[in-house]
Amino acid sequence: MRRRLTAEWVLPVTAPPVHDGAVLIGTHGEVEAIGAAAEVPAPPGTRQEHFAGAAILPGLLNAHTHLELTGLAGAVTDDDFSRWIRGVRDAKATLGRDDFLLAARRGVREQFAMGVTRVLDTGDSGAPLRAMRELGMRGTYYQEVFGPDPAQRVASMAGLLATLAELADLATDAQRLGVSPHAPYTVSGALYGAVAGLAKERGLPIAVHLAESVAEREFTERAAGPFAEAWARRGIPLPVEARCSPVAWLDRHGVLGPGTLAIHCVQLDAADVDTLRRTGTMVAHCPRSNRRHGHGEAPLAALRAAGIPLGIGTDSVVSLAPLDLFAEAREAMQIGGLAAGEALGLLVGAGLPGPVPLSPGTPADLLVLDLRAHDVTARPAPEVERLVLAASPRDVRVTMVGGQEAWRRP
Repeated sequence: MRRRLTAEWVLPVTAPPVHDGAVLIGTHGEVEAIGAAAEVPAPPGTRQEHFAGAAILPGLLNAHTHLELTGLAGAVTDDDFSRWIRGVRDAKATLGRDDFLLAARRGVREQFAMGVTRVLDTGDSGAPLRAMRELGMRGTYYQEVFGPDPAQRVASMAGLLATLAELADLATDAQRLGVSPHAPYTVSGALYGAVAGLAKERGLPIAVHLAESVAEREFTERAAGPFAEAWARRGIPLPVEARCSPVAWLDRHGVLGPGTLAIHCVQLDAADVDTLRRTGTMVAHCPRSNRRHGHGEAPLAALRAAGIPLGIGTDSVVSLAPLDLFAEAREAMQIGGLAAGEALGLLVGAGLPGPVPLSPGTPADLLVLDLRAHDVTARPAPEVERLVLAASPRDVRVTMVGGQEAWRRP
């Protein structure tokens, strides 16, 4: 059955806003027509619904999260980042396979309630991909791999290959499977090279935590700082051959490229930005998480000026709860000096590959946002865009994926 949704505003984001707009959804979940309500037809048998005081816009993209950690909010509170990471590892060690799956399912539902229809998720349990497939969340799950000691490369790759084989049947065009060599302080250069080679051979996307902290930069540039001390305590040989920034270190091992998502990217210099541009690497920034950990602010203006594909993410609830992608967009807007329309583009993932535009023939992945607290009938479009950015997950009324309701506020 076709569905026709109308609202005070339709904001395609990649096209001009439409006042008194409508979206006609076809029988296969695609957008059949979009525009002024007076011009969008209602064929016989169409189910119609009007959302008073609302805006319809594309579903949001959470460009970085950890669904399997849902439920661990407040579990780790250490302000020292290296100790915080160890705390997360210890908290995860108390969970079993069923725990991760329950957490991931809950996480997907919470994302839908926030208006998210696509996630780029990293984890090592495999549970997020299963939950995404079960519940219809679009996106990519990146299977993490760890191994700071070069001597661990063979065992780490064997474990990764086994997990990829186990998850292969769950992957679809809507729920992709990728790999995530975790971070420069948990992965050796040898393992980075091996994972990059595997990704190239199999056409797998890559995600990596990169240039997140000053400590990470100290580690690759000088083999010093808290991460170096942790390696030394474990008897792991330090990457003394690096002597370069984390970005240059990964570039040296073939990790960067158009299929790679670099997460955080706070501690960048001009050469790093140029390397990301030259390699076509995508960036996912998590402004509030980086602030919570005291890492600083990513050079968003420089990244945008360089034409680097950019998205925003929430990170996990262990870093910051509750998750709020609207708040992330507002913070990115302030950090990067963005106009409201530019921040909306980040919010819906317009700068990264995947289904974004609400236009004929595209999947009807959308959300309905309640703006009844404001009189949006007579407001100009730029002001409505600012009101959308001022919203919160509590204002999401309906989330649809492929024309099917994934969530509706009771």
